[in-house]
Amino acid sequence: MAKINLTTVSEFILMGFTDYPRLEMLLFLVFLGFYLVTLLGNVGLIILIQLDVQLHTPMYFFLSHLSLLDACYTSVITPQILATLTTGQTVISFGQCAAQFFFFTICAGTECFLLAVMAYDRYVAISNPLLYTMAMNPRICWRLVVGAYVCGVSGAILRTTCTFTLSFCDNNQINFFFCDLPPLLKLACSDTTSSEIIIIFFGNFVLLANALVILISYLLIIRAILRVKSSGGRAKTFSTCASHLTAVALFFGSLIFMYLRTGSSKSPEEDKAVSVFYTVVIPMLNPLIYSLRNKDVKAAFRKVTNRLQVSQKM
Repeated sequence: MAKINLTTVSEFILMGFTDYPRLEMLLFLVFLGFYLVTLLGNVGLIILIQLDVQLHTPMYFFLSHLSLLDACYTSVITPQILATLTTGQTVISFGQCAAQFFFFTICAGTECFLLAVMAYDRYVAISNPLLYTMAMNPRICWRLVVGAYVCGVSGAILRTTCTFTLSFCDNNQINFFFCDLPPLLKLACSDTTSSEIIIIFFGNFVLLANALVILISYLLIIRAILRVKSSGGRAKTFSTCASHLTAVALFFGSLIFMYLRTGSSKSPEEDKAVSVFYTVVIPMLNPLIYSLRNKDVKAAFRKVTNRLQVSQKM
């Protein structure tokens, strides 16, 4: 029997936007605009929370870490897209691809756990408002955040190891705009069954376990709200959860649509659109979701701007 000559892949070619050469400049401007707004919004929110003492609460402590994750999340992906659109350089080395996948997975996994922590925080705040600061003291808050990061990093190590210990031969064209799991598994020339079982089981477990924590937290929140006698009090209490619910629906909805669909219903173009939404658009929207209707953030922003104006006049 003749031996099959297989060349081990040392680099990949990202084919995500090669089908739209005439739109490269427009896409570059759109992604650049999204990226700048994302960095400005998230970094600005972190600075605002640090500067204003009124925002030194558990809720805003967790929100500052969500903003940090969103800024890192999009920074792992968007610069690569911008470089590809400006220079036409679609080649990414094996090591760069693995690093991008690893850091992207850390951010996505940690954000899942952090959103669950934030749901628990809202439950404690609404069900036990008098004991809230004691129950969610700085030590507890740091433990919850560190736990989210540890879980995110552990999951990233597992998924990256399972993915990049596979053999990649000959075909190195990734029909995507960054190194994501589904297109990488399609390129593998070795048996992916065991790796897929581990990755899919762990990924589904993380997604569903955090979704379950969020669901239980909100069921308990609804029960606590129903005990409030006035309808105005109920609406005011539940309004504190509206921003978090919106962020959860956008993030988990797009992840479930992307990774839990069956193979027969998947389309490469749909996958690209959904991936752009949760890697580029959602990190840009989160600061707006948490600040546009938030009186505390608006008041803090006015105080900081007034302080800056006074300092400039002196």
